[in-house]
Amino acid sequence: MKYIADFHTHSYFSRATSKNSNLPGLFAWARVKGINVIGTGDFTHPDWLLCLKENLIPAEPGLFRLKDEKAPDALDGIEPLPIPTRFTLTSEISCIYKKYNRVRKIHVILHVPDFDSVEKLNKQLVLIGNLVSDGRPILGLDVHDLLEIFLNICPHGFMVPAHVWTPWFSLFGSKSGFDSVEECFGDLSPYIFALETGLSSDPRMNRLISALDRFTLVSNSDCHSPSKLGREANLLDTGFDFFSMRDALKSNNRNEFVGTIEFFPEEGKYHLDGHRKCNVCLKPDETIKIKEICPYCKMTVTKGVMSRVLELADREVPSFTDNAPMYKCLIPLPEVLSEIIGKGPTTKTVLSEYCRVINLFGSDFNLLLNVPVAEIKQRYSAKLGEAVKRVRKGDIICESGYDGKYGSIKVFRKEELNPSYGQMLKFN
Repeated sequence: MKYIADFHTHSYFSRATSKNSNLPGLFAWARVKGINVIGTGDFTHPDWLLCLKENLIPAEPGLFRLKDEKAPDALDGIEPLPIPTRFTLTSEISCIYKKYNRVRKIHVILHVPDFDSVEKLNKQLVLIGNLVSDGRPILGLDVHDLLEIFLNICPHGFMVPAHVWTPWFSLFGSKSGFDSVEECFGDLSPYIFALETGLSSDPRMNRLISALDRFTLVSNSDCHSPSKLGREANLLDTGFDFFSMRDALKSNNRNEFVGTIEFFPEEGKYHLDGHRKCNVCLKPDETIKIKEICPYCKMTVTKGVMSRVLELADREVPSFTDNAPMYKCLIPLPEVLSEIIGKGPTTKTVLSEYCRVINLFGSDFNLLLNVPVAEIKQRYSAKLGEAVKRVRKGDIICESGYDGKYGSIKVFRKEELNPSYGQMLKFN
């Protein structure tokens, strides 16, 4: 079965999340986006776990469905195509500890097929750290030791290092990470078979590093609001159950793990180097020339993902096997409509048109990935059809993100946009 999965989400028990980050909200938005499998996030939090147990019931092996699927609409008047939508038990953990004379801050995602394993794991973790303070708990525990505990309790589950290039909290982060998987996980490295690339990198960047060849590269939204589901996601063609899904991630080939849906990495908020307070954005070679010191305030700049990738790269061009999973960079549909209409992506005008597009074409991803451009032009508008065509070709205009500031991705030059909203929307 072909389906789309977004494994990395958060509930409203995590810090800086929307109050709508609940099960009905995630379910409703998953259907709008066209996502079949959603990670629950935050199963270590006792109140969220209780919510999961009360509202989810077993479906396919290791997957769960919402007990009451009559969830409120994601937006007023929106009617996406109904698709099978399931939950899989996941949680992000933040491990902060000292190793090799440096403080390490590593985030990982735990994937578990059953509630019994979750409860056993939580009983161990509550002895180590506070599971109530945040949906993504902070543990003063070596991530190697966390993996050992996890595998002993849940041998059928698996761990994925999260957003592995983010400067501050990740496996390879410039501020607190390691230079290799083996340096981090030691003798347990063989149990790590997938890496989450994060918004600021894509497979092309990661395949500059031969040491990562054996790993499947996954992409997830890490959403703190249901409307952000699917800003990155995974494409699978395998059995619709936890164990087939896990084995597809292990396979690292497009017959089962078809590939990923990506941000354009330039839009990620740590793609390039820089110092946001001083409005300084730097390419890797520019950072080297100034010895990582901001020319204005003389503070150290934040080294971004591109620089960190190049530090570890041993290839000048990325290497892909013949059967390597593919990847497609997309711009979120509300952002595309926002650019065309000339209003913010969360304004009533843009959301009204977003609903109209979803009602016409079934789901967000169906439009961006599958619908012929000619059909988009005929059924909706020439401008949107042209925008989708350019996004699919990667014909876009980039202003890269840096030091926590999201980048900007545009499809049209200003002079190409028709100032008349009514003319823009007319069918032709």
